[in-house]
Amino acid sequence: MKKLLFSAVSLDIGGIENALVNLLNYLARTDKYEITLFLEKKEGIFLDKIDKKIQICVYCPNDSKVIILRKGINFIKQTMFRMKYKNKYDFSCAYATYSKPASFVARTASKNSCLWVHSEYMQMFDNNKSKYVEFFEGVKAKDFKNIVFVSENARDIFVENLKNDKDFINKTSVIYNFIDAEEILRKSQEKVTDCCKEKTFTFLNVGRHTEEDKKLTRLIEAAKKLKEDNLDFRILLVGSGNKTQEYKKMVNEYKLENNIIFLGKKQNPYPYFKLADSLILTSEYEGFPVVYLEAMILNIPIITTSVSDSLQIIQNKHGVVTQKNVNSIYNAMKNAIINGISQKEEFDYKEYNQEINEKLEKLINA
Repeated sequence: MKKLLFSAVSLDIGGIENALVNLLNYLARTDKYEITLFLEKKEGIFLDKIDKKIQICVYCPNDSKVIILRKGINFIKQTMFRMKYKNKYDFSCAYATYSKPASFVARTASKNSCLWVHSEYMQMFDNNKSKYVEFFEGVKAKDFKNIVFVSENARDIFVENLKNDKDFINKTSVIYNFIDAEEILRKSQEKVTDCCKEKTFTFLNVGRHTEEDKKLTRLIEAAKKLKEDNLDFRILLVGSGNKTQEYKKMVNEYKLENNIIFLGKKQNPYPYFKLADSLILTSEYEGFPVVYLEAMILNIPIITTSVSDSLQIIQNKHGVVTQKNVNSIYNAMKNAIINGISQKEEFDYKEYNQEINEKLEKLINA
């Protein structure tokens, strides 16, 4: 049985964490692998979702026995970690791209190491090439055997900015996020008590309340314009974050309390999809949103800004792709309310997962 190691920060709510849990649980169910998950912090809403066969270790405990320091790796403790774990695994993956400790653990644990890249970091760094390159140097991307991107667009940006380094480029590949469709379908049947189905056209947004990437101010501004048009609608917000109170204040100022409903974090968000007529994302940048797949499985059409591979995946198939501005989002929402919106193609999640499985096995057995 092959030994696999994955490293991340925590299992708090978020698309990356959700994707990791889906992937680990799938691998555990195959009974082919002995899996260890190293976390900086053993916390988060998704901890209870991890398969019991997966061993969870903490490599940044908050005590004097810390193996790796959060703000720099202590040389002595780093040496101790190497002595215990160097090349002890058949495959290792740094799933938290931005974490230097996660990178160190994965690079140390096996010769068949992989860096998983979830976001379009060029946009995160305001298209600053030097910062972009510096970021990948910081997580020692060159020292990994493979670099996996969750979208074609993210890989294309990487290739464009490091095209002079052929050895670097040859390490790259694209593997979309795995999705546990049966679990989603089952959990979507659970009852919720804090919200109900209404005739009012309902939009759903699921994710962290962080403005630099999710841009929920765009959604609130678009809602203000819809209300000025006297349109009947509501928006369910599942999630929370450092901007939640700011968003609530904005909703109150615009007198949108009856239109925008804050539901908070949900360990099981899927019943809320069943209450919605459309999923909506207003992000500035994304990797590959797991929430796309969740909506497609539950046959909920999508309105999304142009992020990641949305044009290839969503447009004219599973919804509408807008520009990254309030007016474009508003027009798409208005059209959905007045004329309706639907998925034009059925999502074959079995075929989708089979393709991912083939790529995963090739990666693990490299």
